[in-house]
Amino acid sequence: MIPGSAPDVRSGWLPGFLANAVIWGSSFIFIKIAVERLHPTWVAAGRLSTGALALIVILIVTKTRLPTERRVWLHMLLPGVLGTAVPFALFAYGEERVSSIVAGIWNATTALWVLPFAVLVYRTEKYTTRAAAGLALGFAGVLVVLGFWQAQPSSLVGQLMCGAAALCYGVSIPYLKRFVTGSTKAPGVSLAAVQVIIASVASTVAALVLSGPPPAPSTWGWEVIGSILALGVFGSGIAFALNMRVIQVAGASVSALVTYLVPVVAVLLGIVVLGESLTWNLPVGAAIVLLGVAVAQGLFRRKRPVITIQPSWDAVHSSSSSADQVLTTRPGSSPAASARSHP
Repeated sequence: MIPGSAPDVRSGWLPGFLANAVIWGSSFIFIKIAVERLHPTWVAAGRLSTGALALIVILIVTKTRLPTERRVWLHMLLPGVLGTAVPFALFAYGEERVSSIVAGIWNATTALWVLPFAVLVYRTEKYTTRAAAGLALGFAGVLVVLGFWQAQPSSLVGQLMCGAAALCYGVSIPYLKRFVTGSTKAPGVSLAAVQVIIASVASTVAALVLSGPPPAPSTWGWEVIGSILALGVFGSGIAFALNMRVIQVAGASVSALVTYLVPVVAVLLGIVVLGESLTWNLPVGAAIVLLGVAVAQGLFRRKRPVITIQPSWDAVHSSSSSADQVLTTRPGSSPAASARSHP
């Protein structure tokens, strides 16, 4: 894909993008179904163990190896435990008290938590007034989602658990960027496998300590078994492989836009499949949150046209100092003073 150009739908990224929105958006109804029979810690352990197996199968099929660097495995401990095992359990705990709709909306606040940690802790992003305005707007939306003026104690605890889960993602994502993805040549699928393997071990140990052995699978019922398989195989395995495809074809910025579709899918499925109710403050608060995320990410910022100046073939091989240059402008843009030169 040419930087600055619109991704080509014909290149095949759109089906995978939409599939991820459906897979991740539907995760919350599967969690809701699973916690009816299983302890929240076993919901997390079950989906992570299944997801680890799915990713291992993907590694075998694609002939991709796990990273061998010790530092990579050590740095993946935080994303595996705090960035995966803990939030998966927190969402399950939260959905014992709130609807899948509420959990799906809280998941959309992840981007609000990422920015302050990226700026203040890991120093992977720069602070801007635009980002600060987006954060302020987003957290105002959080208060609306909470419905703090009418929330019951049980509902409030459940919402705070879901918010804490999103906070865990906010700590983990910039950590990955700062200490892992920029310093290893390991493929993304293998890094994801390491993260989920670590998370599955941590969540299984936590489940044994906090709730004892799981009930026999024969007592789960097909709905719960299907929910755990869907959460693991699709949510942690296939969806990640599809996301890698979207990133490779359309770019990471396009992949990140799935954040705006996941809560929509979660709300629709919660109403249609589970018959959950939707109070006015949830869609209004979610819209304010997503608007804040969009402002913080600069989606409403006017993009400056960029000119790329490259030496022509003749210029490289000519001894003349007045050799011609090829002027390449991004599609739809015009020359500007902020040009970038490439050797």
